[in-house]
Amino acid sequence: MSIHTPKIEKKITLSALQAMKGKEPIVMVTAYDALFAKLFDGEVEMILVGDSLNMSFLGKPDTLSATLDQMIYHTQAVCHGAQKSIVVFDMPFGTYTTPEIAVANATKVYQQTDAQAVKIEGGKERAPVIKALVENGIAVVAHVGLMPQFVRSEGGYKVRGKDTEDIQSMVEDAKVLEEAGAFMILVEGVKSEAAKAITETVSVPTIGIGAGNTTDGQVLVWSDMFDFFEAFTPKFVKKYGKGATMIKEGLQQYRDEVKSREFPSEEYSY
Repeated sequence: MSIHTPKIEKKITLSALQAMKGKEPIVMVTAYDALFAKLFDGEVEMILVGDSLNMSFLGKPDTLSATLDQMIYHTQAVCHGAQKSIVVFDMPFGTYTTPEIAVANATKVYQQTDAQAVKIEGGKERAPVIKALVENGIAVVAHVGLMPQFVRSEGGYKVRGKDTEDIQSMVEDAKVLEEAGAFMILVEGVKSEAAKAITETVSVPTIGIGAGNTTDGQVLVWSDMFDFFEAFTPKFVKKYGKGATMIKEGLQQYRDEVKSREFPSEEYSY
């Protein structure tokens, strides 16, 4: 039976998140506009403005065509709605290929939004990028395991951590990324034992998505968890509502009432 937890009453800080490791699970969801960010604010510790919006809301086949300016626009909106939750900006494909490019682009993000951190995908090869970002005052969430921005080069979305060698490789990646300065590591699409090994190895919090329940927190795409995105449902997504059904039923009622002139009635007229 679920326990109803109290709302968050004050602004979350990065140090507060780090102090939660091993003590209290961290809750994260995605958001892409002020409306939903305001609904989620105070209910979750973190809001990720994910490049997943490219698929969920633009109907693209993957996340790769999301642009920096597009992500900045959505992050500005989310920051207007979120006053307590930490907002994380998902750096899109091609915007952090070198330390210099990453610093320039992430600096633009910090200047034009109120995001408190950026997220980048990649293993130990991203250590110089993370180090440069942190040295320039930009907080970083690292991302290991299944990495959506690598979907074309890897030939699809493939679950990681199916053997000891792969688990050890991800553990080593996580250690190097922590040493480079990442304050948190997102672990996606891996076997539970891999996520457990990573979480136990690093001293920073881990956030799982499709990684079992041994990480220090969880994240889901909001349109998945509330059943708005109907194209497909990943195995790791639990539905916490029937959003698409609710909208369709309400819209059908509205259509029927407009056609029959039942709406607007005198109650809804001046």
